[in-house]
Amino acid sequence: MGQVKEATKENFRELVAEGLVLVDVWGPDCVPCMALMPHVERLAEERPDLDVVKVEAPKARRLCMELRVMGLPALLLFSDGQELARLSGPDTSPSSLDAWLAEQLSADVAGDDRPGT
Repeated sequence: MGQVKEATKENFRELVAEGLVLVDVWGPDCVPCMALMPHVERLAEERPDLDVVKVEAPKARRLCMELRVMGLPALLLFSDGQELARLSGPDTSPSSLDAWLAEQLSADVAGDDRPGT
């Protein structure tokens, strides 16, 4: 843990198969994505309970279609291979990401069985 892993269509399922995984779907032309990047990388260093995986959308279009990613940035939270929740949109900021992640992780610890959206 502590480092961001790059995902492709070929290795994505393996990377999200175990534990808690935050998937950052980004694009090099997406200004909000680029603004979030240092924060997402810091999360990888500071959160030993969380693996961080990046998907570069233009290079992984089929994977993005399978994941139903409709806009960037998109952050998806997986637990043992199952999507728990997602946060997306150009208004996503480091503070909104932190609040969303804290909410999701507290719900996961509490055993909340809500469907992933």
